Amino acid sequence: MSFIYKRTANYYETDMMGIVHHSNHIRYFEEARIAYMRQIGCDVLKMEQEGIIIPNVDAYAKYLLPVRFGEEVEIEVSLTTFTGARMEYTYTMRKQDGQVAAQGHTLHCFVNPEFKPISLKRSFPAYFQALKAILIS
Repeated sequence: MSFIYKRTANYYETDMMGIVHHSNHIRYFEEARIAYMRQIGCDVLKMEQEGIIIPNVDAYAKYLLPVRFGEEVEIEVSLTTFTGARMEYTYTMRKQDGQVAAQGHTLHCFVNPEFKPISLKRSFPAYFQALKAILIS
């Protein structure tokens, strides 16, 4: 199951060439992932309050078309790998005409507030089941 997140490029996110700076694509991906997780019952803020920290351990973006100030984009996000100890999401950013502007992925793990690895399956089975249910094989 994938999720579509929509947003409009802000002026302050652009560079001197008038396009969204490449670093903001990773931010867009993160916004999409957090919205997706909230929708399936894995609110990141609530998880952090319960002692689950989700660091990003790898991020990649491939830029295909520029996005300019005021343009709306859709970011399709999918959970593609989930083990209970780590998860990977893939992202496809499309412009309003359907053209792909960027693609990427992020990899995350689960740790406690002391940054010791944790297994969701053992420690937080409800979150484990929620994430497992959306996994795309």
